[in-house]
Amino acid sequence: MKKKILVIHTGGTISMKEDSETGTVTPGKKNPLTESTNQLLNLADLIVVEPFHLPSPHITPKEMLQLKKIIEEKMNEDLTGVVITHGTDTLEETAYFLDLTLNTHLPIVVTGAMRSSNEIGADGLYNLISSIRVAIDEDSKNKGVLVVLNDEIHTARNVTKTHTSNISTFQSPQYGPIGIITKRGIFYHHTPTTREFYDIEDISKKVVLIKSHAGMDSSLLFAINQLNFEGVVIEALGQGNLPPATIPGIKSLIANGIPIVLVSRCFNGFVQDTYAYEGGGKKLKDCGVIFSNGLNGQKARLKLLITLAKTNDLNEIEKMFQA
Repeated sequence: MKKKILVIHTGGTISMKEDSETGTVTPGKKNPLTESTNQLLNLADLIVVEPFHLPSPHITPKEMLQLKKIIEEKMNEDLTGVVITHGTDTLEETAYFLDLTLNTHLPIVVTGAMRSSNEIGADGLYNLISSIRVAIDEDSKNKGVLVVLNDEIHTARNVTKTHTSNISTFQSPQYGPIGIITKRGIFYHHTPTTREFYDIEDISKKVVLIKSHAGMDSSLLFAINQLNFEGVVIEALGQGNLPPATIPGIKSLIANGIPIVLVSRCFNGFVQDTYAYEGGGKKLKDCGVIFSNGLNGQKARLKLLITLAKTNDLNEIEKMFQA
């Protein structure tokens, strides 16, 4: 008996074609991946849905929540796993959103492509086949949402896009992939040790992500305070430090009960309350800034959106960011 896989197509380069005259890549009237479905049926029985057809810069948390609900609705159809095709620009964000909000042991695999379907060396169909193979593999259970491209298996929490155009763009800085795909099979060499789950039905808060820089002052922080944002994520310098001129803005936001989550603009390492000079991590922690546990900025923003859907208690939010 064949295993049953839910395949959700959402758009992105994996579903686009290159114009031979201009070299531009755009969505066509029909997703070319749907034309390849018959080539995949020898791997598994496929339930194919296409809730929207969007380039990934058009994806918002609204669409991510829609994907969550589709998967939950289909769970009772005796699924073996789920594969989602997605544009690569925001792929890691959708994968992490689903990782935090889906409570299932089933493999959920997100994949994409760096080359459109009619380019030389197109990687979309190959990545889709690899993802289905991962989704039907028994060892893929209980590992959270996985990202599969270029013969590698990454966790949604750690993976990030590292190159604008290279097909090996998806990497997991500091940790590396947890498995590889070969012609002979699926091989895992690491297993995630922790899982998080937040049961949410809606996501409507306003959270902004900003990046620190030399000479930064409080101007932008004061503006954010006036624009009624409900959360702020800052990519800080180094281990978690900010220029001293930002402190008045930090204190103003926290005084209004707006959580500030700190990550590093470095792509390796953790933010820590190490330095005690003005603007240093120790001073920021004393002000009430929340230090994240190794997330990058875009994922910390999504997690803050999700945690704010559960609570406005700053102490509770801080505990969630230590998970």
